[in-house]
Amino acid sequence: MEISTLATYHCLAFVWYFFIAYSITNIRTEERPSEVFLYGGQWKYLTVLNLVLQAVFYGVSFLADVLRLIKKLRCAKCVISSRDLLFSVLAFPVSTFVSISFWTLYSYNRELVYPKSLDGVIPLWLNHAMHTAILPFAVLEILALPHRYPAKKNGLILLGFVSFLYISWVLWIYSVTGEWVYPLFALFSPAGLAAFFAISLAIVISFYNFGEFLNRMIW
Repeated sequence: MEISTLATYHCLAFVWYFFIAYSITNIRTEERPSEVFLYGGQWKYLTVLNLVLQAVFYGVSFLADVLRLIKKLRCAKCVISSRDLLFSVLAFPVSTFVSISFWTLYSYNRELVYPKSLDGVIPLWLNHAMHTAILPFAVLEILALPHRYPAKKNGLILLGFVSFLYISWVLWIYSVTGEWVYPLFALFSPAGLAAFFAISLAIVISFYNFGEFLNRMIW
């Protein structure tokens, strides 16, 4: 794909994710279900954090494209390295995990992850923008251009560290409020919850490996 075409695509993707992140983080206070938006607000949900992550990634990607277009190759090289690290370690595995895990649990029992009370607050199109469209965007990015993956050990350490930070955030919110971020967590014993987090991390790692495999096979 030509650089100018890539720049247009990345710019549009950035604007899209910025708009979605803005929309979900600016729901009027009086419209928010009290049982959902407690301590931490929207920033406790992996879906919302992923929207910000995707906006940052596509913003960095657009900057890399612009630098290449204006022949600032030395600066572009540094930005491209950041772009590839963001995509390989975080943007692809997290968006894939969010989409697949959400719709799997939603199909089983939506109240575990997306209570029906949210239907009156978040329109259907916004729900699909947050949980459905993110997956084709991630796949399209792999098809659009090659990405340099870090050494496997370094990539997994970074992914594991970010996962640990989010789990710590979830546990902190529970320690403060006595309420779980997702009702699903209340079904588990402490040992069961630890096993759930471990399995979730294993799934995220498998998506990381899958992204690396696709990137290698295509490019």
